[in-house]
Amino acid sequence: MFSCTKAYEDQNYSALKRACLRRKVLFEDPHFPATDDSLYYKGTPGPTVRWKRPKDICDDPRLFVDGISSHDLHQGQVGNCWFVAACSSLASRESLWQKVIPDWKEQEWNPEKPDSYAGIFHFNFWRFGEWVDVVVDDRLPTVNNQLIYCHSNSKNEFWCALVEKAYAKLAGCYQALDGGNTADALVDFTGGVSEPIDLTEGDLATDEAKRSQLFERVLKVHSRGGLISASIKAMTAADMETRLACGLVKGHAYAVTDVRKVRLGHGLLAFFKSEKLDMIRLRNPWGEREWTGPWSDTSEEWQKVSKSEREKMGVTVQDDGEFWMTFEDMCRYFTDIIKCRLINTSYLSIHKTWEEARLRGAWTRHEDPQQNRSGGCINHKDTFFQNPQYIFEVKKPEDEVLICIQQRPKRSTRREGKGENLAIGFDIYKVEENRQYRMHSLQHKAASSIYINSRSVFLRTELPEGRYVIIPTTFEPGHTGEFLLRVFTDVPSNCRELRLDEPPRTCWSSLCGYPQQVTQVHVLGAAGLKDSSTGANSYVIIKCEGEKVRSAVQRGTSTPEYNVKGIFYRKKLSQPITVQVWNHRVLKDEFLGQVHLKTAPDDLQDLHSLHLQDRSGRQPSDLPGIVAVRVLCSASLTAV
Repeated sequence: MFSCTKAYEDQNYSALKRACLRRKVLFEDPHFPATDDSLYYKGTPGPTVRWKRPKDICDDPRLFVDGISSHDLHQGQVGNCWFVAACSSLASRESLWQKVIPDWKEQEWNPEKPDSYAGIFHFNFWRFGEWVDVVVDDRLPTVNNQLIYCHSNSKNEFWCALVEKAYAKLAGCYQALDGGNTADALVDFTGGVSEPIDLTEGDLATDEAKRSQLFERVLKVHSRGGLISASIKAMTAADMETRLACGLVKGHAYAVTDVRKVRLGHGLLAFFKSEKLDMIRLRNPWGEREWTGPWSDTSEEWQKVSKSEREKMGVTVQDDGEFWMTFEDMCRYFTDIIKCRLINTSYLSIHKTWEEARLRGAWTRHEDPQQNRSGGCINHKDTFFQNPQYIFEVKKPEDEVLICIQQRPKRSTRREGKGENLAIGFDIYKVEENRQYRMHSLQHKAASSIYINSRSVFLRTELPEGRYVIIPTTFEPGHTGEFLLRVFTDVPSNCRELRLDEPPRTCWSSLCGYPQQVTQVHVLGAAGLKDSSTGANSYVIIKCEGEKVRSAVQRGTSTPEYNVKGIFYRKKLSQPITVQVWNHRVLKDEFLGQVHLKTAPDDLQDLHSLHLQDRSGRQPSDLPGIVAVRVLCSASLTAV
């Protein structure tokens, strides 16, 4: 997960620090100066902001005071509760924050060696497929000698303010952090994949089975080192940050700091009694204002839990913004959860290992339709297939597939204005088992994502064995931008971009010939096959000019549904396409019959029900069984 890092804007931390120490000066970052340009991308500042170094704000500045904790953080004047909530989650994961804050012992102030301090820090973030190392100086914006943005409980602790400054540098300025997305920060801290969950769908508050299933998924992400946040959607601007009677705040991101099943009862009774409660601990980035319902800090429900269990859970009675609640109440009051799962690609792990395919692409404009790659969503049927296309394979009878598309993050600066995300999404189509070239007509849609102007879009879906094409698009045609596609499967998916529209012409084409026709053969199923006591275990082979496509075995039925497609670029039109049906057996497969397809160049996808023949070509009635085949032919090689 943690590969080598790349210096952001070519600023090498070690070299810059050495140069400052040699010259005996404190670092001043020319790429993120202590000016209003680093504070705002539009508007005029309010109170006069003074940029101060930690040594001018307090005595004995430290990166950490008594370690790092989710209780350290408090949101400042910019509306970035989403970022602070993500930092709170990060603080509870030692392996993760030590990646974001590298060399943290070396970066710490050393009072015994004041000459070794150069006013320079660096932090790592995962951006658009790679880890970047961001350098900042220690000049922080203050009003009346108080930090105006993210700050710690302890006046002399600065890790969160410095991490926020590095993140603001990536975003363009501090104002660019106003009203962002927790999912983006969680991904930037981990390199993981964020999955948004709408708690208002599926009636989770009352459906115990669905709620229990979701809790197990949330618990698994938490127990395997992932980060989670939650929020209550604000439907109007007036709703933003309004407090409900139960103490929760709308339009506000909360960090999930613990997930666990809590044993009820005391002593041996608790041990033998199997009753457990699904519970979750959250933290308000404001560092105050908590949930006041059941299982809140002072509620009588805690009497149901033994003292040792309460200590293990870290229950405290203070208005520190952190509180426990049941998962049932969470599903009743909260509207959204974001799970950021760390995708395990290590072969040495005891947990599920994923295979990752990571490809970079771009939506680009071109006057030639065959070279245009910005066709918009399926609503724009004339241009939809001009988008980039990626093919991958599912090699198990059924597999869980995770797909994430992320557009390159946009910076917000005074010079360029606010960086707006494009509305993006993707569709997945099941295609022919032997497809090698780009799609040009609609096939069966296997799944599709939402379309949203979010930095990333995620989909988790179950797909049967076969070959699939992902078409990532902007919602409107003509929009341009770069994107990163990540596909996770259980076994390698051979994911790659389809670049060619048709077979390429080579120097051999004049000698060996070039395809005259494209034919798609779709074998839907069969009926009345020769049966045994357990039913036929049949499969289909489609043959054309030396190329074969084979279906999966359909077991124990004389009326199988194959639903298999092949696509063939044909040079010898006089040769028929053959569809054979076989019965799978342990020692030797049994031939059940075949049909020959003689196709016309304008065959308009007619459905044919054909009797099986034997190999000698005798009358169709010689063998039992009918096969259902749909054929599509065209003299234009880019018709299918």
